Amino acid sequence: MGNTTIGFIFLGLFNHTRAHLVLFVLVLTVALNSMVGNAFLLLLIHQDRRLHTPMYFLLSQLSLMDMMLVSTIVPQMAVGYLMGKKSISAAGCGFQIFFSLTLGGGESFLLAVMSYDRYVAICHPLRYSVLMSWQLCLRLTSGSWLLGAADGAMQAAATLSFRFCSRNEVDHFFCEVPVLLRLACDNTSAFEFVMYICCVLMLLIPFSLILTSYGLILATVLQMRSTEARKKAFATCSSHLAVVGLFYGTAMFIYMRPTSSRSANHDKVISAFYTIVTPMLNPLIYSLRNSEVKGSLRKCVARCDPLTRKDALVCLD
Repeated sequence: MGNTTIGFIFLGLFNHTRAHLVLFVLVLTVALNSMVGNAFLLLLIHQDRRLHTPMYFLLSQLSLMDMMLVSTIVPQMAVGYLMGKKSISAAGCGFQIFFSLTLGGGESFLLAVMSYDRYVAICHPLRYSVLMSWQLCLRLTSGSWLLGAADGAMQAAATLSFRFCSRNEVDHFFCEVPVLLRLACDNTSAFEFVMYICCVLMLLIPFSLILTSYGLILATVLQMRSTEARKKAFATCSSHLAVVGLFYGTAMFIYMRPTSSRSANHDKVISAFYTIVTPMLNPLIYSLRNSEVKGSLRKCVARCDPLTRKDALVCLD
């Protein structure tokens, strides 16, 4: 029997074979593209005053969360694979759990706030400045961060309070609560039940709010007489719905399955998807489906490279 003071050893996501080396380079490329894409979207929203609205402020917070999530997971994984340093201290593991759950839980509530913003914009456009004021927007955003942090702190502290068996090898590439619980020597059934309840609250409640918002939006859009207004409303909402589907699908698959049905290889693939691939897709979805972001991007490209202005405009169109 052991404890958490000696830390853990990751078995990792890849082996040292040629095929896995190619996969590692591919994953690292995706992670770098995710960082660059989200950083560029943040800069674009900050620089263009036309994007200084609650909708794009919430989008900037989503990009910030995605950047932090990638930077929490990928550097440790890359160092472990390239340099063979696959160990992590108990404190480092606790910080990984805290930040990954803070960002995941915060993003869950932030997506619900974004759906409310779209509901107000489409169903009550004349009262938008009242129902979605900057003060309310900042409060809802802060609440998303705080609720995520509370969940992360609770689960990190509870997970590391268990005794772990002497073989502290984690068949994963970062510290994730369901995976660590397999190594615990203590009875974790009570904590697993509490964690399941937390996941229901952190995932299903915001998801229910999102479904309610989009049900009301759909009813309003179907009553619109203008075809152009319908297209604009559907284009605005489709981006958010795509991000919601990617996030909630993978999160529910990881945290809301019973322990008996878990597979280490499946968990690693799904975790890699929602911590590395999804953050890269989010800025692409919003930039390709949003006319205002595309307009700001065209303006930025034209300003940075006047000689290729015409080619850039045609390409982005």
